[in-house]
Amino acid sequence: MTLLVGIAGIGLLGPGLAGWAQAAPVLAGQAPYAPAPLTPPAPTLLPPTERRRTGPSVRLALAVAAEAVQDSGAPPEELDTVFASSNGEGQVITSILEALHTPDGAISPTQFHNSVHNAAAGYWGIAVGSSRPSVSLGGYDGVFATGLLHAAAQVVAGGEKVLFVAHDVPLPPPLGALRPTSESFALALVLAPGGARRGALRIEPCELPAPAAPTLPPGLGTLHDGNPVARALPLLSALAAGRHGGMLLPMLDDASLSVTVLG
Repeated sequence: MTLLVGIAGIGLLGPGLAGWAQAAPVLAGQAPYAPAPLTPPAPTLLPPTERRRTGPSVRLALAVAAEAVQDSGAPPEELDTVFASSNGEGQVITSILEALHTPDGAISPTQFHNSVHNAAAGYWGIAVGSSRPSVSLGGYDGVFATGLLHAAAQVVAGGEKVLFVAHDVPLPPPLGALRPTSESFALALVLAPGGARRGALRIEPCELPAPAAPTLPPGLGTLHDGNPVARALPLLSALAAGRHGGMLLPMLDDASLSVTVLG
């Protein structure tokens, strides 16, 4: 199965990577990488009541989704969406587990509402007034490639643009000791049939494992290893540099996703 898709828009947030315009020279190796603390911005697209309920992972997802859609020029309410996260909203899950450990075991209905894996997708639908179909996926350390494959297949099958959002933040203790994630990172791509202004990709599953230490500009290797969504950095680096060619991105069970940036 070979899939051909274009990239119509990109959104990105990570430590020292404050949006695609600022991050592109760093990812291309044309500017030094300077890590900086990342605080997920408040989702201004949401009404104040809903805004206060969001956790850091949802906030990060909505921020990059909004950037990618604005970059693409596509009406946000007309896009199908694919959201992918390895950890989900870990802060909320931790709070629920702590509440269950108390004598009365009472759980906040709001926290339960925000604990589901499609919370980010739901808040995005509220923010932009969309009732379009949406899929929310996991995928452990292969979460980015898993989500990209699903989103690309959806573009090819449906012949329409799809918003793909991948997002993960560190888990608080004690869960963080079991699933270490050192940094927050999120990426959104508006994928389109055929070619598009940000480039084109050829995507196909591969039985070979992805390299454990891909070549990246100085300093980005730690980020790559510290967040499962940041396994997308080799692709982002190639797009930023205008570098054509192929790479393998990790999926589960030592498989990978072959992604080729086309001219």
